[in-house]
Amino acid sequence: MSGEEPEALKQRVVEYLETVTKAKNREVARALGEDKAVVDKIIAELAKEDKIEYIYLGASFIKLKGK
Repeated sequence: MSGEEPEALKQRVVEYLETVTKAKNREVARALGEDKAVVDKIIAELAKEDKIEYIYLGASFIKLKGK
């Protein structure tokens, strides 16, 4: 992990998702230069907070809720 505060990383994930229609967790991790396992955890937390949602189009993607 980058040592970044979880809230700061959550914000970066949300900001990235604002720039795309949908993304895979791996794409988010790569774009942010973070370890995928860390990003997976942050994405799960954001989903629990109802800020993002999972969509399934033959594969699993995430997107901002309501976008």
